[in-house]
Amino acid sequence: MTKSSVPTPRRVTSDWVAALPGFDAWKPLHLLRRIGPVVQGVSLDRTTSGDGYTPTVHVHALTREFPAITLTLGQRLEGTSGQPESVLFTKHESEYSAAVDALREQSVLPLSEEPPSLEQVVRAYHSAISASYDKGFPPAVAEMEDSVLIAAAAGRPDLVQDGLALAGELASLWPKSRLPLNWPGATEWLEGLRAKAADPGALSATVDRQIAQHKLAKVRNVVD
Repeated sequence: MTKSSVPTPRRVTSDWVAALPGFDAWKPLHLLRRIGPVVQGVSLDRTTSGDGYTPTVHVHALTREFPAITLTLGQRLEGTSGQPESVLFTKHESEYSAAVDALREQSVLPLSEEPPSLEQVVRAYHSAISASYDKGFPPAVAEMEDSVLIAAAAGRPDLVQDGLALAGELASLWPKSRLPLNWPGATEWLEGLRAKAADPGALSATVDRQIAQHKLAKVRNVVD
């Protein structure tokens, strides 16, 4: 393949959008769709050498002020060895379709045209947070907060209560030595989280600001 025939990032993005019609092109090599107060994405992360990309599925909560779209709950495409698998730009045309299929199969959240429900997203957060604790990783404080505030912004008090219950359980188990330096203590943290969850107007305003900041108006919102 000649250099001139190597697909551009825009072409690669277009091919992935065609293969995943439930998503929109947000930026070159990045697909998104919005599920109310959270976005689900497929990021085609350039390899270190720049000669290929590694597909990564993720979500990002719009309920907190943040300067970038995060790769929360990120899952990179894995090969049979369990290691991240990349697609070379020179082999994109022959390999991307199989990569799409493999990513669909591996993703915890569905990548089909029918989007995951908000409950599926929140439950995925809860599962990942619990698994993180079980594996001895640093406390997933931000992810725990996001799961509660996403549910609150979506008007799901049942999921808010489930999240607060998990937060209370984990706050009593997280080792103090591994918590953020500005950690106020379990009681104050839980009270603050409850207060934020009880203010849907403020959460809605944050979501609106994040949509504007990240230019997400062109990304479809699959929640009416």
